Amino acid sequence: MLNIKKIHHVAIICSDYEASKYFYTKVMGFAILAENYREERLSYKLDLAVNDTYAIELFSFPDPPERISQPEASGLRHLAFEVDTIEEAILWLKSNGVTCEPVRTDEFTGKKFTFFSDPDNLPLEFYER
Repeated sequence: MLNIKKIHHVAIICSDYEASKYFYTKVMGFAILAENYREERLSYKLDLAVNDTYAIELFSFPDPPERISQPEASGLRHLAFEVDTIEEAILWLKSNGVTCEPVRTDEFTGKKFTFFSDPDNLPLEFYER
């Protein structure tokens, strides 16, 4: 049996590097660990810290195809982040021009959650602790 310890990172390909860099660092508040431009691929790779546990790799490539994500395409459904309170998280997103879906309650846990999108319409979720 495999001895997997944790999720190491999540990789995201964006269509507008500067817009996504702003979103993930200024709106979501993730710290930059490293930023590299790969000339041979005409691509940026931005490593972001989500606290001290996980990392997000943000990539840019010339003309990536659009991701089909709505309503429920096969593949990765969404990326969820735990927050202390949904209401505070929603207020922060709204103050930064990000629209959230109405708050729902998980029928199994009783916890509140909401969905929103990054600049490339990648479905993201805030899930209350």
